[in-house]
Amino acid sequence: MALRIGHKGWVIWLTLLVGLLLSVAPMPEFMEIGRPLWLAMLLTFWTLTLPHRVGLFTAWVMGIAEDVLYGNLLGQTALVLSLVVFLVRSLAQRLRAFPIWQQSFVLLVIYGIAQLLALWLNALAGSRPPTLVFLTPSLVSALLWPWIYLLLRGLRLRFGVN
Repeated sequence: MALRIGHKGWVIWLTLLVGLLLSVAPMPEFMEIGRPLWLAMLLTFWTLTLPHRVGLFTAWVMGIAEDVLYGNLLGQTALVLSLVVFLVRSLAQRLRAFPIWQQSFVLLVIYGIAQLLALWLNALAGSRPPTLVFLTPSLVSALLWPWIYLLLRGLRLRFGVN
């Protein structure tokens, strides 16, 4: 579903824009291997809390934007982010019932599946050698999830995003 700009929709788009910028922000080389999946985490939060506002279309648009910024094969990241949103929406009822630490474990699996899809697509495109170290961002993102969730929940409540 597409985002509507009314009803504080600008807050959602602003957080997604910040996530897009964090995805391409320079990091020290030793930390680059564990770069968090910022857009995936932000899309996960907004999909869990406002499924009528953020969905597959938003994931696809943000994925295309990240593909353009990274210079990836067009649609590669869009497919991966769409998979993440699809899995989160499929498990939304259960995820909402879990405490945050259990959500982190489920999201570790979801992000791991997404990273494996990205690894497979990279291997098909011939741009990255297959290695399981590619799963490190999934672990880092799952560990950051509780703080991201609390930060975005506070932001949502403060601005009254509904």
